[in-house]
Amino acid sequence: MLERRIRFVFGFERLVPFLAYHHVLMVLILIAIILLSLLLAGCSSSSPLIPSIFLINMWYDKTAPEFDPAQVDPGATRAIGNIVGDAALEARVGYFGICINPDGGSWLCSANASSLAAQVSVDQDPLNLIWVAQTFRESIVFPYLLIIAIILAAVTLLLLATFPGYEEEYEGGPERRRLPSRAVSQIALAVIFVAAIFVLVSVLWQHTASVAAATIAENLENGSVSTGVGVTAMVLGWFGFALLIVVTIGLLVMSVLPPYPFAPSASTDPTAGFCRCTWSRNSRMPMSYSRQLPERQRVEPIFLGPNDR
Repeated sequence: MLERRIRFVFGFERLVPFLAYHHVLMVLILIAIILLSLLLAGCSSSSPLIPSIFLINMWYDKTAPEFDPAQVDPGATRAIGNIVGDAALEARVGYFGICINPDGGSWLCSANASSLAAQVSVDQDPLNLIWVAQTFRESIVFPYLLIIAIILAAVTLLLLATFPGYEEEYEGGPERRRLPSRAVSQIALAVIFVAAIFVLVSVLWQHTASVAAATIAENLENGSVSTGVGVTAMVLGWFGFALLIVVTIGLLVMSVLPPYPFAPSASTDPTAGFCRCTWSRNSRMPMSYSRQLPERQRVEPIFLGPNDR
């Protein structure tokens, strides 16, 4: 066991030098895509944990009604309670499906509300909560901004995968990390910024619409129906947005700031002697990145032997 752990540690240490800055951004984008995909998949099937990802839920619940002078007919609450009877159905709404639990047992999920309504009796859903859930999903829920954001995040992931890794500074010399193309970095920044904006608009829309619909439905069926907002869906949406913002800031730093305030005037190679180079203090590229400079700006290093010092 100890040998296996030591072998793992040494293997990880050999891997660390090959992990670049953009690899961390790629991991964050991948996590954001997974979170947003889970958000879209909520209530789409009865698989474990999928019914727990929902935007809004409504269920029959006997609670004390609220009376207010603004109510024209307070007795309507008693009449609705008599209609509800002993119903205990719960309905949950996702982006692409509805889940119902008629009697506290297993969940039934489908994108077609009519098929769900055919599986319950009138006594189980006397106020047509399944129809209300379908109306909310079709009239208010808009998943396409999230879909576009996921596609844009995937495009950014592919752009980051094209970033260069290592190359030899000169034949037989040490490997140096190269800078990515400035144009590719700016394109990736623009794409991930648009994706983050789409996620922000979608999550705000989702949060506001769910809270408003839940409040109206609960007040309308005063004392007979309770409602709630999906916490898991909110967490997935806001965490996905936060990760995309972090990636946007990371790409902004990569695109705007130079890798060093100025390039070094000389470097030392113990195997080849001294490297004497003529560099401008305003240069944005150190020697390791000299291959990306135009031909007229490129500076070739001059290596001196021990007798030329």
